[in-house]
Amino acid sequence: MEYNRHVKNRLKRITGQVKGVLNMMEQGGNYREIVTQLSAAYSALNREIGVMVSTNLEQCARESVKQDGKQRI
Repeated sequence: MEYNRHVKNRLKRITGQVKGVLNMMEQGGNYREIVTQLSAAYSALNREIGVMVSTNLEQCARESVKQDGKQRI
């Protein structure tokens, strides 16, 4: 599976968000704000996993259809 620039950019944003949370923790940030940011990063990561799994599943299905078509000829 190839990972396009959109996938990489979203993961870079999540990485930046987590680094921001670490910075907040080191500076003694507000507990609620830290938890909110961690929850947002967690949700973004889960969405990205869903996108990657569905994209891969679609690619596998398309390849399977192509292979089945070749075998019938």
